Amino acid sequence: MERITRRALIVGSAAAGVAAVGGAWRLSSEGTGGAAHADPASATPPTPSTTAPDPARWIVEENAKPGATGWQVPDGVPKTWDTIRGYATTTSVNRDGDVSLRVSTGAPQWKVQALRIGWYGGSGARLVWESDSVKGEQQDRPVLDTAVGTWTAPWRTNLTFSTKGWPPGMYLLKLVGSDGGMSYVPMVVRDDANRAALLVQSSVTTWQAYNEWGGKSLYTDNGSSGGKPGNAGRASVVTFDRPYYRNGSGEFFGREDGVVMFLEKHGYDVTYWTDIDLHANPERVKDHRALLSLGHDEYYSTQMRQGLETARDAGTNLVFLGANAIFRKIRLEPTDTGQFRHEVNYRSTKDPVFRTDPSETTVSWRQSPVNKPESALIGNYYESNPVQADMVVVNTDNWFLDGTGLHPGDKLPGLVANEYDRVTPEAPTPTDIEVFCHSPVVCRGKHSFADVTWYSHQSGAGVFGVGTFEWVKRLNADVDGHTPSAADPPAAIQAATKNLMDAVSAGPAGRTHPAHRNLEQLGIHPGYVKDPPPT
Repeated sequence: MERITRRALIVGSAAAGVAAVGGAWRLSSEGTGGAAHADPASATPPTPSTTAPDPARWIVEENAKPGATGWQVPDGVPKTWDTIRGYATTTSVNRDGDVSLRVSTGAPQWKVQALRIGWYGGSGARLVWESDSVKGEQQDRPVLDTAVGTWTAPWRTNLTFSTKGWPPGMYLLKLVGSDGGMSYVPMVVRDDANRAALLVQSSVTTWQAYNEWGGKSLYTDNGSSGGKPGNAGRASVVTFDRPYYRNGSGEFFGREDGVVMFLEKHGYDVTYWTDIDLHANPERVKDHRALLSLGHDEYYSTQMRQGLETARDAGTNLVFLGANAIFRKIRLEPTDTGQFRHEVNYRSTKDPVFRTDPSETTVSWRQSPVNKPESALIGNYYESNPVQADMVVVNTDNWFLDGTGLHPGDKLPGLVANEYDRVTPEAPTPTDIEVFCHSPVVCRGKHSFADVTWYSHQSGAGVFGVGTFEWVKRLNADVDGHTPSAADPPAAIQAATKNLMDAVSAGPAGRTHPAHRNLEQLGIHPGYVKDPPPT
């Protein structure tokens, strides 16, 4: 194993206006001065406010630095990805911590580039650090556990490096081989002392569920098991001890990057973690004014769900910027690499824990013996996929769509896409729930609706659900100087999103923006969708 020390890059170091000081990420005296966040000793829990906070100064300064060019790993080129593959021994690290990589390549040499994702003038990333060259090695072939379908990469660690001085954020570690091979390893640099207004969550358990690297995911078997008896079919357990398939980025692009760029463009007070951090430390959600769940946040453990429920009940806002969230129930178990590396999802009562602890059976959350539909927390209820439909505005007399130029009946083309949620009165649904958009859809030949919702909880928390995958993808079109309207959907979407972020950044938004139930006016009642699509 080689240990690489940090070396400065011309593209910008943490010393240029930002420094790690006193347990929180702060602006240094070389920047504009003053602290971006309070030190832990003086930090207090989030308090209500009627106005959005000022932009986070360190975020503004960070995004004023030069962005990277040509940093993307090309899409659709498997030969490029497959010549170098790697994974980290953890999905996130607290600031200044160490990262260990396990990399396999036939290239004589390789290096890693740390790309922090943000706005950066629209480039989307900044090169924060680059390693020295490392000798390439072809590591062992993946190993299949035939009992549960788990493909593991039994590799040794061949590079460890420090994140000292790196700004917290979402990173892509770009592996670059001397033979032209490239792939990513995602990484979040947390700041556990930070009580930023917005806590943005990366849905790595969902990424891993869909990861086919080696041969199996929680959905598919690509035939690599050879069709031997007992080997065929989807996995019941997948592991983080392997690379992600395709270009290695998981579901980051198209599901999460748009939110990160939007928030940092507008200078919101933001910090980052993964859903595994939610599992490990669910109590920390309450340290923030809102948690943001991004485009596809499907796979949840008991600890994860309870963490969000407890935070909501304490006044923390929840924002779901996708669809199909909190649908599959999982357990996380350790491997030799570390805690929470195996993700368990049997999807039936064949789960071995069924007889001893039925509540931990890894069925869907809405199924027996768990019987806790996601709608009780989100408001919306996942229905089906695939779908492609216009989003239809039905209610503009509210804070969310204020200044968007939208009117009842306006359509936002194609904004309901891939998967969708709707208010389903037959399922547990908050009483004080308001529908902003109510969009007719046809999915698998069945007629239904997709909804954008908001409800206010008795704690003062507000909970938002956008009910579609597509919203995140529309957040970063160039709309400077545009007048928001139905004729300019990206401008309207960005204006609405800014209203939402301003509200939830300021404190318990269900108190300042109480929901006004309108289900009856829209004809939403039990049985109003006669023949919903199968799930």
